[in-house]
Amino acid sequence: EVLQNHVLEAKVFHTEYGTGVAILTGAHRFSLTTNIDDLKLRRMPEVPGLQKPPSCWAVLSQDRVTIVLLAVGQDLYLLDNTSCSVVVSELRWLVMGSREKLCEFNSSIRSPPKQMVWCMRPRSRQRAVVVAWDRQLMVAGNSTECIQYPLGKRNWWCFQKPAQTASIRGPSLGRCHLSQALASQEIFKIASMAPGALLLEAQKEYEKESQKADEYLREIKDQKLLPEAVSQCIEAAGYEHEPDTQKSLLRAASFGKCFIDKFPPESFVRMCQDLRVLNAIRDYQIGIPLTFTQYKRLTIEVLLDRLVLRRLYPLAIRICEYLRLSEIQGVSRILAHWACYKVQQKDKSDEEVAHAINQKLGDTPGISYSEIAARAYDCGRTELAIKLLEYEPRSGEQVPLLLKMKRSKLALSKAIESGDTDLVYTVVLHLKNELNRGTFFMTLQNQPVALSLYRQFCKHQERETLKDLYNQDDNHQELGNFHVHSSYS
Repeated sequence: EVLQNHVLEAKVFHTEYGTGVAILTGAHRFSLTTNIDDLKLRRMPEVPGLQKPPSCWAVLSQDRVTIVLLAVGQDLYLLDNTSCSVVVSELRWLVMGSREKLCEFNSSIRSPPKQMVWCMRPRSRQRAVVVAWDRQLMVAGNSTECIQYPLGKRNWWCFQKPAQTASIRGPSLGRCHLSQALASQEIFKIASMAPGALLLEAQKEYEKESQKADEYLREIKDQKLLPEAVSQCIEAAGYEHEPDTQKSLLRAASFGKCFIDKFPPESFVRMCQDLRVLNAIRDYQIGIPLTFTQYKRLTIEVLLDRLVLRRLYPLAIRICEYLRLSEIQGVSRILAHWACYKVQQKDKSDEEVAHAINQKLGDTPGISYSEIAARAYDCGRTELAIKLLEYEPRSGEQVPLLLKMKRSKLALSKAIESGDTDLVYTVVLHLKNELNRGTFFMTLQNQPVALSLYRQFCKHQERETLKDLYNQDDNHQELGNFHVHSSYS
């Protein structure tokens, strides 16, 4: 059916089995699999009289049961494994729930919505449904009230649902990250008497040189809530996207800390660092608008990997230096990625590229020139790879790549220079298998150290080969000794 009618639309969803995919075919039939790693496609029951795609549909999964919810005209259908049933027949009403109804909300808007998305705050029972029309965005929770955002003609918006968090983005939506709104509302809601709100007001009044600052502070101190107020301001700053608001909250936290004995500074310093990093990557020229929660779950290592994949090497290095990450974990790793990208540039000569890489990397700890040379070789630039290997101080890293590039004689020279007999034996045995017998012996003649080591090997492993070596060298004395020993044995 899929081959004949094609796929009109697909949705990815997550269950306890893994990642699932549901599809709507050109025949207006639904099929799904609950685990793409163990692909078993299940066809859902047919919707009676469905002649065109539904206006919207979603996949719900609970208690190992996966169902499809879809809207057709004024009707809402629910498809499970065995049947298709009508749920509700009035689109102005928003019904929240899966097996049982949690709440109802009347939007009072007659036109059908363009999109609906279910959101939930991490580790809580606070839920919301975000509904979008042409000029309006509405966030409805399990109450009779809602939050409305008017949309202009040129407004765009999108839902983001990473692991364990959800947010809505748009150029004029303001503060609408759900976790953020719930965490910051104690400070920013009208007439709030939360400790953080009072501390923020105290700091603002202090800047105005007003005596009200002392009144606000006394009110917090009398309740012994000053540490909580400082912590609230620090936490709220993390969820703000506007730098001015962040600074205002952090100034309030810094102001409050002055009146607390031995307040641990780690949380304040760490938040300042995190916000500097977040504001840098949120810049429109970078375009990674992570929330504070996403940033913490992602970890700094993964963020640096994303910057490297976008080839934003200078910013990644500045972040590493600012956070004082170890060179091996930070700067060295990023420079290695930069060098591997540099060798792919075909518009510059091998000499220029090798020199530029060496100038930038130098003797930076954790840098492996052999890995960069391997990337150059994979890109078809063998001569560049050889030049880069000259900067590799570890012969044990040079030799295997030279053998892979079929530069066996150069590998032998590097192995002898290293003084590592095991490395020399590795190259010699490789040459023995690669070259014919005569060429192999001639190559060893030009490398006395290798020849001497190979003779020692032959004395214990291949005595007949030892006789051939003496013959080729016209070494009659050793050849006579060889025959004497052979006869004796």
